[in-house]
Amino acid sequence: MSAARRELARVAGNVAACVACPRLAAYVAGFRTDPAYWARPVPGFGDPEARLLVFGLAPGAHGANRTGRPFTGDGAGVFLYRALHEAGLATAAVATGRDDGLALRDAFVTNAVKCAPPSNLPRPDEVARCSAHLDAELEALRGIRAVLALGRVAHDAWLRREARRRPGLRLKDFPFAHGAVHRPAPDAPAVVDSFHPSRYNVNVGVLTWPMFLAAMRAAAALAAPPGPTSSSGQFRGSKR
Repeated sequence: MSAARRELARVAGNVAACVACPRLAAYVAGFRTDPAYWARPVPGFGDPEARLLVFGLAPGAHGANRTGRPFTGDGAGVFLYRALHEAGLATAAVATGRDDGLALRDAFVTNAVKCAPPSNLPRPDEVARCSAHLDAELEALRGIRAVLALGRVAHDAWLRREARRRPGLRLKDFPFAHGAVHRPAPDAPAVVDSFHPSRYNVNVGVLTWPMFLAAMRAAAALAAPPGPTSSSGQFRGSKR
């Protein structure tokens, strides 16, 4: 087992045992009446040598909070893992649970907040408190070159993290827009924005499959090792 894999396993154990946010801990604990639910904080998932980070806000109450793996078990995961597979980053297009055998190659999926929050909305203090777990994951993931931010709130959470590490960086200089590519600093990972692949966004047509796949491929191209790559990922998109 590689050092990165060992460190991520240690971090995952700390995440799953965390009760630092009383409101979130109580909410998640309420799901334990159903033995089919993971009902704990959800660690990130993927390749310890990943170059691409897929970044969301928080687990879904009946998705990742049920299965114990980010973006697994709900509508958002249907789009996400299909796109990862199409981009050559996942061994299968469908994710059903922690024991389904799916593996990621050169990609890692995680959330800013590891607990499912009421109404899908963590409070700012909860995002800040959980940042220690995200920092620990990223300390193990030394090769991240690009971030696919799933939704405006995830975009803001990632850039606030960058701003804490780089005084002077201003969020207003990096407005969210689907398909936009941001470079917060020369030594920071590039950020590609995407509308969140929620069932609602897909059903009302805010996000289509071609739009999401294009954003995924753009992020994968930016994360790829130096060398001949397609420039198709360099695109601008809608601000809807």
